[in-house]
Amino acid sequence: MSSPARPSNPDLDHLIIVRTRSTLRARVENWRQAGLRIALVPTMGALHEGHLSLVKMAKANADKVIVSVFVNPLQFAPAEDLERYPRDEQGDMIKLNTVGADVMYVPDPEEMYTPNFSTSVRVDDVSEGLCGAARPHFFGGVTTVVTKLLLQALPDIAVFGEKDYQQLCVIRRLVRDLDIPVEILAAPTMREHDGLAMSSRNAYLTDHGRQVAGQMNVALKAAASALAAGEAVGRVADQGWQDLMDAGFDTIDYFEIRDAETLEPLGTGPLSGPARVFAAAWIDKTRLIDNWAV
Repeated sequence: MSSPARPSNPDLDHLIIVRTRSTLRARVENWRQAGLRIALVPTMGALHEGHLSLVKMAKANADKVIVSVFVNPLQFAPAEDLERYPRDEQGDMIKLNTVGADVMYVPDPEEMYTPNFSTSVRVDDVSEGLCGAARPHFFGGVTTVVTKLLLQALPDIAVFGEKDYQQLCVIRRLVRDLDIPVEILAAPTMREHDGLAMSSRNAYLTDHGRQVAGQMNVALKAAASALAAGEAVGRVADQGWQDLMDAGFDTIDYFEIRDAETLEPLGTGPLSGPARVFAAAWIDKTRLIDNWAV
């Protein structure tokens, strides 16, 4: 069995780089024998302050933190941006070392998906609609890789961001339905100075696209305020869609208000309980998503 690798970068003094599941499991087993509490933060790399906030939450709730960096091919349709998805392994190493992560788990696709891999994990209900309608392949890829990561790392807790709120709900349902013994923690969305939700895909935006992108959270906040004031769901959703069009987005996948827990679509009248406003739209050939609590 290969031993864990220390990064070659001299700026790194704490982080261990692990590239195989056998090495990861051996390290986790040592931690478990020492009675340590373990956290996992799954990512696709190109890390920013939003990701680092997840690591900080993990450190506050566990003794050891594993951050996986894996651009999961199962989440991408053939026409999507798998090949151009931003990657910065050295930069990710430095950032994770700075915030005190213990292990950066960087498997390659062949390590994650062995030859003739043919198993998938699917969660129905909460994965339907919203991003599940716009990207029907997406959540099957997410739930399959997250199941594998949870089995490989065997963490006590795993941390996901509220920016991908539907994904968070899907993962919570996954671990509940399959009796996976892990606690799922939700970290608040980290935002830029103008409120744009931090995302690795923001790096694709031109200056003009960046200005347009900054209006998505404005439309979401306006919708949440209107709903809290008692305005009808249908009218608020229509206005939110129009607000995104007026802001200059090229295409809108959805602007919807749904139940905050079940993600079920709501009627057209005033709200009767907690809700969430969701939006997904395109600018500069880049798909952006965000959501806001009511």
